[in-house]
Amino acid sequence: MSGEPILQINDLKVSFQSGKKLLPAVEGITFELKHGEILGIVGESGSGKSVTSLATMGLIPSPPGKMEKGEIIFDGKNLANISEMEWRKIRGNKISMIFQEPMTSLNPLFTIGNQLIEAIRLHTKLSKAEARARSIDLLKLVGIPRAEGILKEHPHQLSGGMRQRVMIAMAMACNPKVLIADEPTTALDVTIQAQILALMKDLNEKTNTSIILITHDLGVVAEICERVIVMYAGQIVEQGDVRTILKDPKHPYTKGLLKSVPNLTNIKDRLYSIPGTVPPPGTVQKGCRFAPRCSQVFGQCLVEEPELAKTEKDGHEVRCFLHTVKERSDKHVGISS
Repeated sequence: MSGEPILQINDLKVSFQSGKKLLPAVEGITFELKHGEILGIVGESGSGKSVTSLATMGLIPSPPGKMEKGEIIFDGKNLANISEMEWRKIRGNKISMIFQEPMTSLNPLFTIGNQLIEAIRLHTKLSKAEARARSIDLLKLVGIPRAEGILKEHPHQLSGGMRQRVMIAMAMACNPKVLIADEPTTALDVTIQAQILALMKDLNEKTNTSIILITHDLGVVAEICERVIVMYAGQIVEQGDVRTILKDPKHPYTKGLLKSVPNLTNIKDRLYSIPGTVPPPGTVQKGCRFAPRCSQVFGQCLVEEPELAKTEKDGHEVRCFLHTVKERSDKHVGISS
């Protein structure tokens, strides 16, 4: 894995029109994706994970959506203000996306072969016969048996796991440099989920494709990701190396997510859940956005918004007054982290 980033998101802010107001869905999002890296983005529904991924693909619907500010730097070029025609040359070609429900992405009226061949020919100069051969190779690459027969079938004739494999094959059709997977295993059973994750890891190793894996499951992140970003209410609240964050989480929200994961060695009558819900966009006017749900909240949290700041550990950042800087944490003696 190269240390140079293939993708950089700088100070991204995306808002949506609601009546006469623009409500921010994500705000101040900054991160980078390195060559050949698998980066996880986790958080509850409504935390801004999917909006971040759609912005990265240039797919924010306008109206009602609007990218108010920020940079999307891919391979050294800022994609934030390019035309839709330029986006079409990049989207599906250099940056691809796998959506969480393949039945909404695959056209039920066309065969798998028609859709795969069209995706390949849209971005390459291959003939129809060459694109068909490439489609068969792709289906074999993602572990689909009898690939030639699958080309003749329609989406409804395949199982959920097979459809998701087809979507991965379609996303890999043009050997993209970046693959964004938006909860690709949500609707699948545990066995198929493990197979899809193993497949993505295998593709990453074979093709050196950088992957952004969006999920609400920290178990999935622990399985295949190298770094993780934790999002809450449209902001990044913690990011860093997976092992560091899973072993020593700093933000109370990350701790709550980890506590919510079932533990087979310590079975309890009830699973832990973080009290409350993610606030709707634009409803938190001051203070920390997690404060109403936080068990460690104190006065400053209610009036000031914490910044995302580095901790003592290399690359580990957290948005919390308990950990922002060492000098500040020294002032809060008696507040446990």
